[in-house]
Amino acid sequence: MPVKTLYIIRHAKSSWEDPLLDDFARPLNDRGKRDAPRMAKRLREKGVTPDLMITSPARRALGTCKRMAEILDYKEDKIKMDRGLYHANEQNMLEVLRSIKDKHDAVMVFGHNPGLTGFVNALGKQQFDNVPTCGIAAFEIPINAWKDLDFGKGNLLFYDYPKKGKS
Repeated sequence: MPVKTLYIIRHAKSSWEDPLLDDFARPLNDRGKRDAPRMAKRLREKGVTPDLMITSPARRALGTCKRMAEILDYKEDKIKMDRGLYHANEQNMLEVLRSIKDKHDAVMVFGHNPGLTGFVNALGKQQFDNVPTCGIAAFEIPINAWKDLDFGKGNLLFYDYPKKGKS
């Protein structure tokens, strides 16, 4: 059976330096700017090459996506933004992903908690308390078409995050 691969990525650490800044406009902080390329290098080492990168248009999610795209040789003008991913719950994320064109077999999606952790847990059989900033959950999904994506269908390939392996 054909499979699709989905990489679910939480945006990197954002800045709270300006308390008056609108949530949507919050940028990455220094750690986030370091973590995003570092995590992209880990993906590259695993041979990951996305067919599609789709992100929440919020500044911190888009910034994470752009930094990863650069390392993964994915053209920035091919990044797709979907407003439906901004603070999406599990069902919203599912609807966005079901609308992906079937020619894309390896998709990276960038979003926000708490919906992102909920989606990761609903998609597979594992339970994570919290997908940390710049955390990545990769799934293999035995489907031909994205419209057939559903909860419980994902098989976790790997789970990684910036502090994994550090003492």
